[in-house]
Amino acid sequence: MSDIYIVGFDGTEASGRAADLAAGLAKTSGATLHLVLVLEWSPYSFLSQEELAERHKRREEELVRAARVVEPVAEKYRASGITTTHEVRYGHAGEIIAEIAQSSGAKQIFVGRQGSRKLTDRLLGGLTMALVQVATVPVTVVP
Repeated sequence: MSDIYIVGFDGTEASGRAADLAAGLAKTSGATLHLVLVLEWSPYSFLSQEELAERHKRREEELVRAARVVEPVAEKYRASGITTTHEVRYGHAGEIIAEIAQSSGAKQIFVGRQGSRKLTDRLLGGLTMALVQVATVPVTVVP
């Protein structure tokens, strides 16, 4: 079984740079590249039955749209000879990516860093800091 590199991917330029770096390393090492797009979704809400049905419908539509973002990128890497898989999940991005990395036996996680003007984001680091704190494998942050 080859090594697995997890990439937190959301279609932004920063996540594209992270995916490109991971793909280059995967190509030279023979690792599998696994792109993960996480849609933030809170399960906690008090809704009527009609609202729940509508929410479920929106959720399914979002999964389809998200797959359209990640599938062409995965196919690009496959076409260059890299074994590439992908998935779209709901939840807290840091927790989900760390969970996937641990359950798959991944060797490393790659994420892109978005610039931020907010002081709190710079100090706390948002997704990046959350992921670094909970991940059980090395996390590479790509500027």
